Amino acid sequence: MDQIKNIEAIFIDRDGTIGGTGHFIHPKHFKPYEFSNDAFKLLKEHGIRMFAFTNQHRISRKEASITEFQEEFLSFGFHDAFICPHSEDDACMCHKPKPGLLIEAARKHNLELKNCVVIGDVGSTDMLAAHAVGALKILVLTGWGKSSLHQHREIWKDIEPDHIAQNLLEAVQWLLKIPQKTPVRN
Repeated sequence: MDQIKNIEAIFIDRDGTIGGTGHFIHPKHFKPYEFSNDAFKLLKEHGIRMFAFTNQHRISRKEASITEFQEEFLSFGFHDAFICPHSEDDACMCHKPKPGLLIEAARKHNLELKNCVVIGDVGSTDMLAAHAVGALKILVLTGWGKSSLHQHREIWKDIEPDHIAQNLLEAVQWLLKIPQKTPVRN
């Protein structure tokens, strides 16, 4: 599948995609990867709306608040944040891989989800949610990305990412058709 010609919005997973290891890190201590800031800058320069798209069950355990996460995403330049505070056992419609967060965003921001992109590091959540709404799917190899290609692959075996990128910056460059810098070899 080619990149979308008119991208309405990009949904970006947090843990393992923007920064961290894939495990929970409190917003007070979370730092994006250096290249993530470059990706955010490119998206802003091209006028593409960025939305956070994340499961954060620690909110239900009172280990962090939705407000802390929202403030974090706003500080990175996101237009809005869609956060599931529930555990996967709560049977809510917003916990990825269910597409509830994407559907909520589409309603709130009048988006056609087939003209949107999901970037994440977990096939069994991020890629399945994107597939459910027809969004373009980009798997990054940071966080759980590399292992996601093999571990739990049976959960999403019928789904292929539209692109696999080394990291968030490379994913954005691919979307925007910006050539990758190749190292000069002597």
